[in-house]
Order: sequence, then C-alpha cells, then structure tokens
Amino acid sequence: MSIKSADEPAGAQPGIAVPPTGVEPVTTPDPVLAGPSASLAPPASAAPDASSAPDASRRVQPRPWGPDSMSWKRGIAWRTALASRATLLMQVAHPVVGAGVADHSEFLKDRWGRITSTAAAARRFSGLDGEQAALDEGARLRRLHRDIGGTDAKGRAYHALDPEAYLWVAATGYWAGSAIRRLHGAEFDAATEDQLYREWTDQARVLRIPERVIPAGRPEFWTWFDHIVNDVLERNWTTDLLIELDRQPMPPHPNFRLPKPIWNIPALPMAALLRLTTVGYLPPVLRERLGLTWDYPRAARFAAVVAVTDGLDRVLPERIRYPLSARTG
Repeated sequence: MSIKSADEPAGAQPGIAVPPTGVEPVTTPDPVLAGPSASLAPPASAAPDASSAPDASRRVQPRPWGPDSMSWKRGIAWRTALASRATLLMQVAHPVVGAGVADHSEFLKDRWGRITSTAAAARRFSGLDGEQAALDEGARLRRLHRDIGGTDAKGRAYHALDPEAYLWVAATGYWAGSAIRRLHGAEFDAATEDQLYREWTDQARVLRIPERVIPAGRPEFWTWFDHIVNDVLERNWTTDLLIELDRQPMPPHPNFRLPKPIWNIPALPMAALLRLTTVGYLPPVLRERLGLTWDYPRAARFAAVVAVTDGLDRVLPERIRYPLSARTG
C-alpha cells in the first residue's frame, strides 16, 4: 500500500509496517477518545485512575450539554467536518496518543466500525441521549482507558489516563470549532465565545478530566495549546499511518454493497478534499514537522474551498449550518 505523492512525509518508508510492541492489542475506543500529555509517563500518584475525581479544592459538578446550551445552538457547525481529519492527526501526533493507538487500537481491522463507535460515544457525552447518559459515558470511557499503557518506540513509558494526556484529545475538539470560526471569519462576540469555552470545560468534566489541568479561560487555553503544539507534538508511526491511509478513499461502507469502482466515484474526490483541508487547517509548525507539503497551488485550492464553504454558509438553512440547533427548540 505504497503510493508516492507530493504530500508524502519526507523520509517516509513505502507502505505501512506495524511496529513491534510486545503488547497484546485490546479493544479500545477510537483515538478520538484516547488521551495525550506533555509528559509521557503519568505521575506515580496518578496511576491509572487516581485522577478520575476532580481536585477537592476546585470541585465542580459535571454539567452535560443540553437544549439550553450554546454548544448545541452554535458550537457545532457543519464546516467543522472539514477539519475532522486534521483533528485526528493532531491527536495522534501527541506521543501518548500515538503510542496508545500503535499498541492497542484495532482501527485497521474495522475502520468504519471504529468511526461508528466514536460517533456514538461523542453523541452520548455531548448530551444527545440525555444528561445521565452523558455522565455514564464519561465514566465508561475512563474505565476503558485504565489498562491502556506501555512503553513507546522510543522507550518512554506512557498511560492513557495521564491527566494532561486525557485533556489533549478533548482540547482538539474545542480547537476544531474555534479554528474553523477564526479562519472563516465567523467568530462570535466575546461573550458568546467565552460561553462556548465554559461549556467545553463542562464537557471536559463530564469526561472526568481532572479539574487541575483544565485551563481556566480562553487565554490560558491558547497558551497551553500552543505549548503542546510547539513543544510536545511529534511525527510518529501513527501519524505516518494516517497520512498513508488518507492517500486512498475509505473502503466501501458495509451498509452500501457497491462495487469498489462505483463507490470510488464520490469517494475519490471526497478523499482529495479531505487531504487538502487536513493539511490546510493544521497549524503550520505541525504541518512542517509531519513533513506535509504546503505550496502556493495547494494554498490557492484551500483558499477556494474556504471561499466556497463561506458562500454556502450564507445561504444554508439554520438547521444545516448548526445541526444541533434544531434540538434546542
């Protein structure tokens, strides 16, 4: 499965070689729900689930999103889908997440199944199945990550429940919505943006992320986020894997029994679009670190995509622009 292209990371080896791990794979959620951190090994006092309860000094009751939330009304926009691959690539560029996926994920065995299970989990912890279902999902995800750990390819110990590690994956979800609004010139007023951030911290608590690592406000969040992007994220086996997989369209969905040539009629242009937007939305420093080519022709095509989606956004009905808004009454 080796296809050379201008987007192939410099120095990448042809094909995909599974790294030796010595760890028996186990069933885990998609990397969207694995967790990263600035430090690879969790503190001894925080071994697997010691951090599941918020700090007593800053204890805040988890509050799932619901029909009254700004996140349902305006936080989830249709254009965010264009940054979905960039979000996933940022997640696995974290050493802890990349190692966890390399050692434990069954993503390659059932890509559609993994996407479906991730979407179902996101639906639940976002409150779409009710408040109690959201809280239960947050607890379930922590239980699933208790045994995800090991030693990465560089000999560094890691564990998925490292508090800052667990925060990073949730943070990329907030980044995606915020980055789309900023890049498309669609930011809300400061009060609305602050409310969306506060509600994201509510979701972080639903996911049982320790209170002490949740940035207090938007300025603190972006300072921390820039630190992770600039100083922690790296190219690894899992980032190379995802880049390689994205050179081809997704395999036919099991619910659509179409011959591959027919499936590829829409799948090929969609794959090309997602390759372009993935690289376009990535922070430039990470794009360069992963060896992804970004030149004037690609930048021009990306600018055209941004312009077209901006035009569509001005004429689409509200229920399509913000898919969850129809549930807010």
